[in-house]
Amino acid sequence: MTTMTPAAQRLLAAASELFYTRGIHAVGVDLIAEVAGTTKKTLYDQFGSKDALVAMYLQRRFERWRAFVEAWLAEHGREPVEALGALESWLADNTCGCAFVNAHAEIGRADHPAIAVVRAEKQWTRSLYEELAPGLGAQLHLIHEGAIIARSVGGQADAMDNARTAMRSLLGDAMQRA
Repeated sequence: MTTMTPAAQRLLAAASELFYTRGIHAVGVDLIAEVAGTTKKTLYDQFGSKDALVAMYLQRRFERWRAFVEAWLAEHGREPVEALGALESWLADNTCGCAFVNAHAEIGRADHPAIAVVRAEKQWTRSLYEELAPGLGAQLHLIHEGAIIARSVGGQADAMDNARTAMRSLLGDAMQRA
């Protein structure tokens, strides 16, 4: 990623917080510029458009998520269920659910520049599960994604516990068949 000016960094930080907590469509460029202590012109000079800023927000969040998961797995072990533990820990500090799912639901356009970032994050997560448990990546990823939605949208406090149980069952069945 290229080096950003201090103003661009403030804009990205402000946009990231606002987009995640309030929603992409609910936040205008005037508010982002105001919170960042810049002008709307600076936002457009630095990012070109709100859509590009949304994509950058998600790209930065993806990079943070990926680094968090890798550090978590390095500390806790590289078992598939540990990746779910990383998710649970991440969500504890990110109470509005998955930023990528939220953004996709809000954007609703395949041609938006942020959609490529959303898909890259989902593909990376699926690939991670495939690396951790070859042949089961798709199923483990679906459990992972389902747990996010059940917890954030469905309000199911036990979603992570249920996901862990489902993953262990799936992994156990696979071990018995092997």
